[in-house]
Amino acid sequence: MFKTLKYTKDFPNEGFASIEAAREWVAGFADLYNTKFMHSGIKYVTPHQRHYGLDQEILSKRKETYEQARRSHPERWSGNIRNWDYIKYVALNPVRKDDFFKKTRHLS
Repeated sequence: MFKTLKYTKDFPNEGFASIEAAREWVAGFADLYNTKFMHSGIKYVTPHQRHYGLDQEILSKRKETYEQARRSHPERWSGNIRNWDYIKYVALNPVRKDDFFKKTRHLS
């Protein structure tokens, strides 16, 4: 998130006047990041939508819209529609299975 924060167009490159100003700016950024920015890793919904379970209906409607568009104009499609299926589990830093087993092998 730091890179996203640092490279946003509104980031004050000259710094902040005070710690309070920095906190206020970051709080505003976090709100935008969680409620306005659509994230590719969660199928272009916001973290807020994902957290509150609103994404399932959004993804379902998107999938139907794409399917309807493909049925209406198949000549515009050379392949499959985008995958809008709901992702049950997401993680910022997912643990790979082989890493998990290496780290927990000594417990058995």
